[in-house]
Amino acid sequence: MTESREPGIRTPSEDDEPQKRLSRRLREAREYLGLAQQFVADQTGIPRASISAIETGRRRVEALELERLAAVYKFPVAYFLEGSLEPASVRALAREAVELTEDDRAEVLRFAQFLKGFGESRPRPTRDRG
Repeated sequence: MTESREPGIRTPSEDDEPQKRLSRRLREAREYLGLAQQFVADQTGIPRASISAIETGRRRVEALELERLAAVYKFPVAYFLEGSLEPASVRALAREAVELTEDDRAEVLRFAQFLKGFGESRPRPTRDRG
């Protein structure tokens, strides 16, 4: 007896793990930015129900849809596919710095350079070679 499936309905498989990560990253990015699914739908032209289905892994996202979503979220497409992006703390620091005065931003930059130099000047552990 063969199993019949409705079009568009997927059965779980080993190949779903990348899809789950993609779905999760898309949902997390939208929620992190405080955007409603309807707002994202309006900005991208992707129906709200499709946004929901993509975020829950019930529907795969097409390449052009991913580009539109990434543009709205202001994340590179690579982040959603690979997870490669600067640490969240760097993004948070950048967001906070935007609201600082130019002088304050210069001071934050000087402090960051000081910290970087401090880290580089610390003694490094040595390994015995023998």
